[in-house]
Amino acid sequence: MEFSIENLEYFLLIAMRISAFIVSAPFFSVSFVPRRVKAGLSFVMAFVIFNTLEYEPLHYVGTIGYAALIIKEALAGLILGFAANICTMILSFSGHFVDTEMGFSMVQNMDPTSNTQATVTGNLFVYTVTLIMLVSDMHLMVLTAIIDTFEIIPLGEVRISPTMYTMMVRFLTDYFLIAFRIVLPIFMCILITNVILAILAKIAPQMNMFVVGLQLKVMVGLAVLILIVGLMPAITDFIFNEMKDMIRYATKILGG
Repeated sequence: MEFSIENLEYFLLIAMRISAFIVSAPFFSVSFVPRRVKAGLSFVMAFVIFNTLEYEPLHYVGTIGYAALIIKEALAGLILGFAANICTMILSFSGHFVDTEMGFSMVQNMDPTSNTQATVTGNLFVYTVTLIMLVSDMHLMVLTAIIDTFEIIPLGEVRISPTMYTMMVRFLTDYFLIAFRIVLPIFMCILITNVILAILAKIAPQMNMFVVGLQLKVMVGLAVLILIVGLMPAITDFIFNEMKDMIRYATKILGG
């Protein structure tokens, strides 16, 4: 293919959407992934897409018009990557909810992937699901999703609609429902334990239920947590389906 200004314009638009997606997408946006790896992956993907897609003429006027197209492509990549990445926040919230019930809410450490404070169980959920996704090649499906968006949202045809807030409303609705479904077994066991402790406090008021209850809830929570580990593949599949739905919904909005 001969080099021309038109080809350069197409390549820059493709590279901008891919780069913005890599920066905000799960698996690839974590801090311990070297920037050179992110830049190299973005360049390779943009080069492959550039040589496989058919293009429609770009419609813009002057340098400012092309700069507007660049900004739209960057926003499209960031929104699509963020739509996929926010689904992993469900796991952090579930872990925080579990630790609050078990009494581990004050035991927090620094999460190196997001540079934020996270609870122990939250890190366990996030790392376990991430490893399962990597082993099952779900990260390749995430890359396939951004490649498919070029067929649904042609270059230069990104629509930044005010209805974008509906995506966040939908996510917040699913956020609490999915998180509560993940922690429901531990929540119910801890609730039953609290009821038993309340009954014992009435029957034997001389017992120190605070000391007994604290240790009992930790043991019950850890026992149920061990049983939940066997359900992590199903939770991973559930989170991945939610991720696909969010990307599909964001693509639909950006495509107008």
